[in-house]
Amino acid sequence: MRKSLQVLALALLPALAQANASTGFDAWLAGFRASAQAQGISSATLDAALAGAQPVERVVELDRRQPEFLQSFSDYLGRRLTPAQIARGQAMLAQHAALLDAVEAETGVPRSVLVAFWGLETSYGRTLGSFNIPAALATLAWEGRRNSFFESQLIDALRIVEAGHVAAPDMKGSWAGAMGHMQFMPSTFRAYAVDGDGDGRIDLWGSVADAMHSAGNYLKAAGWRSGEPVAREVRLPENFDWRLARATHRMALRNWDALGVRPADGGPWPAVAGPAAIVLPQGWQGPAFMVFDNFDVVMRWNRSLNYALAVAQLAQQLAGGAALAFGPGESVALSSAQVQTMQRQLNELGFDAGTADGLIGPRTQSALRRFQLSQGLPADGYPAPSVLARVEAMHAEATGAGRLSLAPAAPAAFEPVQP
Repeated sequence: MRKSLQVLALALLPALAQANASTGFDAWLAGFRASAQAQGISSATLDAALAGAQPVERVVELDRRQPEFLQSFSDYLGRRLTPAQIARGQAMLAQHAALLDAVEAETGVPRSVLVAFWGLETSYGRTLGSFNIPAALATLAWEGRRNSFFESQLIDALRIVEAGHVAAPDMKGSWAGAMGHMQFMPSTFRAYAVDGDGDGRIDLWGSVADAMHSAGNYLKAAGWRSGEPVAREVRLPENFDWRLARATHRMALRNWDALGVRPADGGPWPAVAGPAAIVLPQGWQGPAFMVFDNFDVVMRWNRSLNYALAVAQLAQQLAGGAALAFGPGESVALSSAQVQTMQRQLNELGFDAGTADGLIGPRTQSALRRFQLSQGLPADGYPAPSVLARVEAMHAEATGAGRLSLAPAAPAAFEPVQP
């Protein structure tokens, strides 16, 4: 009998957990409604968007999911710059030529760049997302991990509904709240979206004109420099100091040229106003890119090095330019668990990599560069499998000799050598 009761209790646990979650969500929703009404959101809009709302389990699952493997630059690019993707993008350039020319004339953002964003965000409008945005944002706001951010996004989404731009049931997008052809968050929509087709409302789902004008408006406001590129693949000299290659180390183009850096395609340097940096998305053996002020603009859209370089490469190929000249280098990506191991072992060896969280941030890259220098390796800060093997070997040797430092490593900022 006792065993039967235990089995019954275990069977009821998921239902009880769901009931507790629903109760907690209902209480949160009641409080949110009061707060939203105090901020001017009408009861009618709240009812249309959130009446009967419940937590979306799939949204919680996706928000908490951690990637098992980091994605290498070559894998990232290979999945997004396929022949079919490039061909479809060129077809979109032709189909919407008049619209794209008008946006470029108004904002200075090239038509190929606009279409590159479109391709990367939604495959030119084919994958807009199927989550109801108010329900998804309510789930994320209630969940609590980033509640203040998502509550503000939900308020902005409700204001969009209240303004008549879209009906609440039709406001669909990604699980994280991004919407329309260009995947604008609600706050971005309210700040930068414009009525590109002049019909009196902003429809980022059904109107390509609204989407393109809105994207151009955002990029212009973010500081887009007309006539300047995002990035350019380069060839580095044999004696290049790899410590100079990082996005935060900027120099005038003439200084890079004096060091022997050259465009990979053999052409002339572009005319740019600001300083440039060199980045190595896949380490010293992979391709190298010089990035310019417009690279920073793209990074404001999406804080991913791979994404920004993919925008540059897709735009280049959509405009008829060449693919990459150099190979990927070490293309095998480490798993998150391997990165955690590497971070922990670097810390114990005295190279401050920060918290062992499985993510490659500036602190971990700095630790890797200092480790590489200590081993006579190219100091590119890239977590290649060969570098992990060297860290593990040094850690094993230090363990056997009793030389590990189990105390937290002292923070040490990496400063590149100035040429």
